[in-house]
Amino acid sequence: MTAIQLMTVSAVWGKVWPILLAILFFGLIIIFHELGHFVFAKLFKVQVNEFSIGMGPAFFKKKKGETQYSLRLFPVGGYVSMEGEDDDSENERAFCNAKAWKRFIIIAAGGIVNLIMGVIVVAIMLSTSGNLIGTTQINFFHKDAVTATQGLQEKDVIKKINGKTVFSEYDLSFLMARDKDGIIDFVVERNGENVIVNGVKFDTFDNNGTLTIVYDFVIVGVEPSFLSVAKNSILESVSIARIVWVSLFDLVTGQYGLSDLSGPIGTVSIIADTAQNAVAQTDYSSLWMMLALIAINIGLFNLLPLPALDGGRLFFIFIEAIRRKPIPAKYEGLIHGIGLSLLIILMIFITCNDIKNLIVN
Repeated sequence: MTAIQLMTVSAVWGKVWPILLAILFFGLIIIFHELGHFVFAKLFKVQVNEFSIGMGPAFFKKKKGETQYSLRLFPVGGYVSMEGEDDDSENERAFCNAKAWKRFIIIAAGGIVNLIMGVIVVAIMLSTSGNLIGTTQINFFHKDAVTATQGLQEKDVIKKINGKTVFSEYDLSFLMARDKDGIIDFVVERNGENVIVNGVKFDTFDNNGTLTIVYDFVIVGVEPSFLSVAKNSILESVSIARIVWVSLFDLVTGQYGLSDLSGPIGTVSIIADTAQNAVAQTDYSSLWMMLALIAINIGLFNLLPLPALDGGRLFFIFIEAIRRKPIPAKYEGLIHGIGLSLLIILMIFITCNDIKNLIVN
């Protein structure tokens, strides 16, 4: 192979491997999501007819016991097909005949597993970055820092920003970035007591039409250890979950448009770009953060009480537990069918938008 051919292969591989990485990560999210449903269905003796990874035509099938295991052509989804999941069944081991609390756990398990994946990814990020783990305590102020003269002090532990609880260092930048005028109210822990520090004015500048706050203090960092990684991986995952939740609220209230959403194609592109930058800079923290954000995002989204999502089914089981009798399957199926149709239309729109952005960019 000539030098030119080697350079060509290297250039092509440099473009391909980040995309493969993104697809692999999506595949892992899907596999573990479906495994959550599958494991608890088996644990509760519910009959599982098929466990499938991917969608479309099957290129591999193997039946073991009562369950058929399938790999399908398109790695964009997957499913666990349980007896009596979508209709009535006389089989005593059918999903529809299991106790409500068992069905609730089986359905919730997929999204919860994705949330746990997010926590694990954050733990990997914190333990392998080679950096200190950021806290919410002020270490020192930059020279001529404006905030040092307005009530904040070194060693203050920031507990709230504009009334919102601060769980981790991510909340500091996220909540401050959402402020509209650069004047922020704090609650800090000082000498063991909570102290209110209102009206702290930060220097700001205009960044392409967006008011940007000058972060003029440095936070305390702690060495990674088993306890610090375990504690902060949970706290930072809570912060990431709130970022997802607040972003969804902003979308619903019109602060973002549907054109700002990304589907699988757009997300794969973002992961690929992040992976390339991480390798170029030999700093993988941004990549780990992106993967954690996606895992937690998918976990939370699936648990939303919307028709056709796991959360929608959980909502119906919850109503059943209150009424002490199930909602007729035909009505629940109709609602989920309408929700699925709307979800497919939304995904088509988002996919077209992703493709347009790839072409434009």
